[in-house]
Amino acid sequence: MKIADNEYALIGKDGRTIATYAYAYVGPLSDGLLSFQKEAAGKYGYMDERGTVAIRPAYTSAFPFREGRAIVNVAEDFRSDYGVIDKRGKVIVKPEYNDVRDLGERRFALGRAVDPDQPFIGSRYAIADWNGKRLTDYLYRDVSDYKHGLASASDATQTYLIDLGGKPAPGYPRAEGSGSLTVEEGGLIKAYIDQRLSYLARDGRIVWKQNTVIPLKAPYAVKELKFKPNPDYLVYYPEVEGIADAAGQRAVNAKLKEMSQVKPIPANQQLDYAYSGDFEVGFYKQQLLELELTGYNFPFGAAHGMPTRTYAIIDLTSGRMFALKDLFKPGSDYVKVLSDIVGKQIKEDPQYSYVFPDAYKGIRPDQPFFVTANALHLYFQPYEIAPYAAGFPTFTIPFTQFGNILDTEGAFWKSFHQ
Repeated sequence: MKIADNEYALIGKDGRTIATYAYAYVGPLSDGLLSFQKEAAGKYGYMDERGTVAIRPAYTSAFPFREGRAIVNVAEDFRSDYGVIDKRGKVIVKPEYNDVRDLGERRFALGRAVDPDQPFIGSRYAIADWNGKRLTDYLYRDVSDYKHGLASASDATQTYLIDLGGKPAPGYPRAEGSGSLTVEEGGLIKAYIDQRLSYLARDGRIVWKQNTVIPLKAPYAVKELKFKPNPDYLVYYPEVEGIADAAGQRAVNAKLKEMSQVKPIPANQQLDYAYSGDFEVGFYKQQLLELELTGYNFPFGAAHGMPTRTYAIIDLTSGRMFALKDLFKPGSDYVKVLSDIVGKQIKEDPQYSYVFPDAYKGIRPDQPFFVTANALHLYFQPYEIAPYAAGFPTFTIPFTQFGNILDTEGAFWKSFHQ
């Protein structure tokens, strides 16, 4: 454990200090060895409990030992040259891989970069034994840890269980999509594929799966549809059913696809980002349905991705989608009224102290919003008026605060207040 800068200690189970080390970094004890770094910008090596150097510092990163093996990196730049050494420092797997993972049960996954010029995009993995012998080609986009001789692996199109030889395990099903399969007690197979859960029998029959239809009051329902044109692009988007006006239903469902980012994506091209989209029913009352559409765009190599959130607010009698202005009397200066209310909340409410000074300039006529039974909620995108960590700054305004400009005879209000 770290005691202070450049001071670490090895502590026994009884809390007593066994040894101290005056180094910039010391890792956990594993197989009798600890990784260490003399200076903050220096190389990593390994020492024993007494502090005696067992493997001289030669690595840009050094992971804990397990069963006499440790994964190390020797790359000097942003690229990766991962390999495996034994407790004498002897090379077991030559350090030339974009990624190496200890899968347990004396197996490694050796990862070659999908694109050597952009190694941050990810790897394709081969399975190797404990002595570094490669057992398969570079077939897998992802591999889980082994358990009882089986691991879950995904290629470009399917997920299935593999044996210790890295080959598809006979007698187990395959699932279309990317994710993981886990054999549960009793023999059922838990399948978490493309962000959805199901349970399968050994012959592949679906025993249970998540519901793909959200029932509303008859005749209305929301159906979940899947769009996955590329391994790195996955969207679940809504389709509304039961709107009496057929043209209105077609129009609203076309708009929902557009809002959900269902668009032409190359099937066989390596994207430089990953995108996932999903939705949920945010609010439903009488004839008003509010769908929250979320997305996450992650550029490969970035520190983090960019989340998105938008709301589709639908009149189920006609398929009309409401805008913010539809909540107010024609000609009313709702922008100024709401801007002043939000500005006052930022100034007076401590919960909004994270807002950047002078960043808030008022709301737009088409400010992103959603409603609940008794309030209007206005929100801003990440970075717009606050740090990324603040997410979507949201301001709740009870309808009573602007009742004088609320159009209580309008279609929007009447859709959920009749």
